Amino acid sequence: MPELPFLLPADDRTLSPHTGYTRAHWEAAADGMLHAALRYATPGQGLIDLPGPPSRSGVRSDGLEGFARTFLLAAFRTAGASGKDQHGFLERYTEGIARGTLTPGREDAESWPVIGHHGAHGQPMVESASVALGLRLTAPWTWDALPSDAQDRTEEWLRGALRHQPAPNNWYLFPLTVAGFLQAVGRGDAETAHAIERGLGLLEGWYEGQGWYSDGDGRSFDHYNGWALHMYPLLHAHLAGDRALLDRLGPRLRTFLEGFSLLFDADGAPIHHGRSLTYRFAAVASVALGALTDHTPLAPGATRRILSGALRHFLDRGALTEDGVLSLGWYGPHAATLQRYSGPGSPYWASKGFLGLLLPPDHPVWTATEEAAPAEGPDRAVALPAAGFLVQTTGRDGLVRLHNHGSYKLRPWESEHGPADPLYARLAYSTRTGPTSADNTPDNHIAIEVRGVRSARLRIHPLAAGPDWLASSHTPAFPDAGPKVPSIRVDSLTLVRGRLEVRVHRAVGVPAGTRIHHSGWAVALPPGTPAETEQGAEIRLDGEEVTGQLLGLHGWQSATAVRAPQGTAYGPWALVPELTGTVGEDPAGTLFVALASLTGERDPAPLADLATAEVNGLAVTVRLPDGQGVVVDFGAGDAPTVTEAGA
Repeated sequence: MPELPFLLPADDRTLSPHTGYTRAHWEAAADGMLHAALRYATPGQGLIDLPGPPSRSGVRSDGLEGFARTFLLAAFRTAGASGKDQHGFLERYTEGIARGTLTPGREDAESWPVIGHHGAHGQPMVESASVALGLRLTAPWTWDALPSDAQDRTEEWLRGALRHQPAPNNWYLFPLTVAGFLQAVGRGDAETAHAIERGLGLLEGWYEGQGWYSDGDGRSFDHYNGWALHMYPLLHAHLAGDRALLDRLGPRLRTFLEGFSLLFDADGAPIHHGRSLTYRFAAVASVALGALTDHTPLAPGATRRILSGALRHFLDRGALTEDGVLSLGWYGPHAATLQRYSGPGSPYWASKGFLGLLLPPDHPVWTATEEAAPAEGPDRAVALPAAGFLVQTTGRDGLVRLHNHGSYKLRPWESEHGPADPLYARLAYSTRTGPTSADNTPDNHIAIEVRGVRSARLRIHPLAAGPDWLASSHTPAFPDAGPKVPSIRVDSLTLVRGRLEVRVHRAVGVPAGTRIHHSGWAVALPPGTPAETEQGAEIRLDGEEVTGQLLGLHGWQSATAVRAPQGTAYGPWALVPELTGTVGEDPAGTLFVALASLTGERDPAPLADLATAEVNGLAVTVRLPDGQGVVVDFGAGDAPTVTEAGA
């Protein structure tokens, strides 16, 4: 366990028996992170140029990003302390705002870049939301301290967010946040009203139910649902005292948290799925927001358990460099975790995780005894068909898995060609494994092989759902210059019981004789680790944290373990279990059944002792432990059905 570059209070295992963390730990962590970041401020405090490779937006934009995102951290820290600022953080940020807005766009040492359209000079629009929210939270000590001419310049710079085109997704909430601040300080007008109305209108169109918003048109569901699509409009409503908006959006947050709160491991880790994962403990922002707005299904002690568990998880595992700066990665640096827009200041959207500091010190979230996290209770299987997710938790190891049958990154206007995004396209994700990189063999994948080229899973169409299963369909996609096979698709179904995952695939319209491949969980291992790979046998990979298992039950002819030398966010080198089969002529030859498992339990039982499969036409009967059995029928109509065996 790496040593932190700043001191935290001693663990309090009476108040916080699970994590040892209290509000004092959060305050000390915020102070330590701010001291470390501010060492990289320019002389006039206008930019914070954190060390690291520049983003595609350039060094000046990166400096604004470092300023804005750490300012948000300072705002949560000081607003939650009723303005008490013993370290003088806000004075430095106020000076920086005055200096950065003095001559925007000038190529000097301090000036902020102007806000432009997405795709040109749009990144400052993202940062304008953090500046505006930070000012709104700390107005008595920052905005009110600015001279009137500096206030005017700041307003003019912020209005650039209202006058330029955002990206077609959560970016529309950045102008909403800017407009909310301007209205709060008496500078609202028709332009600010339009930005708020436009953002809320788009939000309605993106709502899919069960508390889940798509991040723009299409079906892109990930952590942005919590740390952006819920956070910005609901925090605006809370700060504005807009009861009608709170009553409309608040119940959605409560419903969202019923499922989302299960996606945190007993060790504190959030689910490793979707883009911008370098924001790390920003994942808990919506959990804190639920407590702040009184729209949460969680008890106060369970809320703090999730919040503190996530913060401690990353602080204990090297997310901070030796000088206290958040690295570009997951634990330490990890290039595959990043996106093209990631720069040295990007990880500081993790500041959103400190939203809980807005809760006063005497709030029950800070005073109640910690309770177990939802994932530490009984084994759970929760279907979230609105987003196409199936959540699987096991109480014995506290591990969480997310099976994906409906979330993908493609926009409606984008074609189904090219490589798949590992952070969206996989069949399953977990809190203790990460996807392999795009340059290595994919984990948790189903692929058709034509002329030596394997297909990708891009646009995913939900088919059907039950209490413990989900099904989807996709058209196997090949590169632009790759093979073209008309009128084919793959239907997939995942059913979970305890730690077991029954995975059934049907190849529709795929020519007989075509090879098909299915992979399981990527397990981080020391390089050179052997794996037993008898033909048709179970592949078992024993890592330090987890054991991954994959067994072919029907249709598979061989099994092997494939190397992933680029590793995952959880280790520099990994192995991936893989099954290979051939599509047959008859209906049964188009069905492929596997049993998978990912567990933190030591020495788990072989999968061959836990399940059998019998195929009759397009129906497969799977017998599970304790006499359990299910029939998965792909011939019952347009979507598969699942019934209890013998029913």
